[in-house]
Amino acid sequence: MRLPRDISGAHLASALCRRWQYRRAHQVGSHIVLDTDTPSPHRVSIPAHSPLRLGTLNGILRAVAAHKRTTRETILDSL
Repeated sequence: MRLPRDISGAHLASALCRRWQYRRAHQVGSHIVLDTDTPSPHRVSIPAHSPLRLGTLNGILRAVAAHKRTTRETILDSL
């Protein structure tokens, strides 16, 4: 599946909070920090850029997918 080229960091952060049990911990400069405790503690930092670079987006999606034990495509479909 191709990565969308128009996703902003704020949109990705809000989608992860709504659908994947992440919560916004804080923001440092232009980076949004999200936390989750399910299934175990995990923290991810998302640049608040618009649009996100493809490598950055792919790295965030891979990290979340590995932690949530799902596929990257499942997370992309929920955006």
